[in-house]
Amino acid sequence: MVRVIGIDLGERRIGVAVSDASGTLARPLKTIERGPSDPEAVERLNALVTELGVEDGIGSVVVGVPVRLDGSSSPQTVRAKAMVTLLSARLAIPVVTQDERLSSREAEERLSVRVKDWRKRKAKLDAAAAAVILQDYLDARAGSRSLSGQTDEEGD
Repeated sequence: MVRVIGIDLGERRIGVAVSDASGTLARPLKTIERGPSDPEAVERLNALVTELGVEDGIGSVVVGVPVRLDGSSSPQTVRAKAMVTLLSARLAIPVVTQDERLSSREAEERLSVRVKDWRKRKAKLDAAAAAVILQDYLDARAGSRSLSGQTDEEGD
C-alpha cells in the first residue's frame, strides 16, 4: 500500500496531513502559505506532493471540500472544486475529494486537550484539520473494503 496526502484548503493557509504506509492512520504534517492566487497555491502543493512522493511513495491526494450542514454548496465549495480541478491537471496521481464538514471544529477540540496556548493551537489547526479530513477518508475506504470482503492487499 502507499501513503495518502490530505489537504485542508483555507483562505490563507493550507493544512497538509499524511497517512502511514498502511493507509490506516493520518497525522498532521505541516501548514503552507496559500499564496496570492489559486494557481500559485497549486504550484506549492505540487512541489510538496512531488517531494513527498519521491520520499514516501504517495499514491493519492484527498482534498477536503466544504459544504453546508445540509449538504448544499457554498462559495467555498465552488472554490475548493476549482482547486481540485487545477490540482488534478497538475499531479500525476489521483486527486479525490472528501466532505470536510466540521473538520476544523473537530481538530480544534482535539488540539485543545493537548495544547492549552491558543496561539500554538491556531498554528497547528490547519494541519490538524487536514488530518481529520484524511482520517475520515481512510476510515470510509477501510469500511467499504471490509463490506466488500476485500483485504488490504486485494483492494489496493
